[in-house]
Amino acid sequence: MHGKAGNPATFRSAERASEMLAPDTSLAIPAQVRMHGNRDAETARADSSGARLDAVRAVLADACAEAGLTTRDATLVRLVGNAVFRLPHDRVYVKITLTPRLAHRAGNAVVAARLLAEHGIPAVRPVGELRQPVLVGGYAVTFWHEVAGGTEPTTAELGRLLLGMHRLPVGTSGLSRWDPLPDLRHRLRDAGGWPASDLAFLAARCDAVAAALPKLRYVLPAGVVHGDARLGNLLAGPDGPVLCDFDTTGIGPVEWDLVPAAVAQLRFHDARRLHDDLAAAYGFDVTRWEGFPVLRELRELKLVASALPIAHGDPELLAQLRHRLRTFRNGDTTARWTRYR
Repeated sequence: MHGKAGNPATFRSAERASEMLAPDTSLAIPAQVRMHGNRDAETARADSSGARLDAVRAVLADACAEAGLTTRDATLVRLVGNAVFRLPHDRVYVKITLTPRLAHRAGNAVVAARLLAEHGIPAVRPVGELRQPVLVGGYAVTFWHEVAGGTEPTTAELGRLLLGMHRLPVGTSGLSRWDPLPDLRHRLRDAGGWPASDLAFLAARCDAVAAALPKLRYVLPAGVVHGDARLGNLLAGPDGPVLCDFDTTGIGPVEWDLVPAAVAQLRFHDARRLHDDLAAAYGFDVTRWEGFPVLRELRELKLVASALPIAHGDPELLAQLRHRLRTFRNGDTTARWTRYR
């Protein structure tokens, strides 16, 4: 099926494709990872990274062979919680879910993307000729059309797209229920090398949020929730912005999709008007809702825990994670954070 994959949309470029990954978990590919510590530790981490990359490339080769796509000149875009490759000859991006227990997310993403396509919501499109996801040795693999590019999207455009998405019918969507805590708990379990007191604190906060969520009084009708509705998951398309990354899309409280921009404006230096612009376009200010503090804590837990399993290989990432963890533990809601690079 070479040459058939250059229709609607996934990713404009390798740089933007990396935004498919979990929030704020961006790392360089293994060859660029900066090691620290003693020589034996450096060697062990380098060997581990190389072995991991070899294993992922083997999964890529098997999945692409089954799909009839060529891996010639394939480029690794990201290797963190997921692996993303660009296939230049087919103009396709390949996403590999690296945690087998989260493999169900891949199928959910395909269902969500097809639902959005059915209702005319601008979104990345899975390669339609393929049955997806492809399973290789317990890893789930999905294939997505490349986006041609266009004008850089804005948070106001994100707000308008979310409004349309939230109004979709939910009865026969085939999507799972919104469940934001399992992936967070998985990351805590995978976080080797961290003080037990830190992990115990984060686990306790997860429990507190889990207890608080059912008590929230949502004011907006439940709907199709994107799950990670940040500006990085809005791509520049030739006919306007395009939504991407539907791993955690489901049916639930739409207020959740308005929280990432609000938390970003509160925490990050480069997000001065993100929430203001989104709220104006959407017509609802989530920060004025009584349940916002609970969802803010949930979002910040994710921003802290997202890098726990991978931070020890990168000094800058590690320093920022420690800063986030320290200020979060101290209850400092005004401390500014820096995005993971």
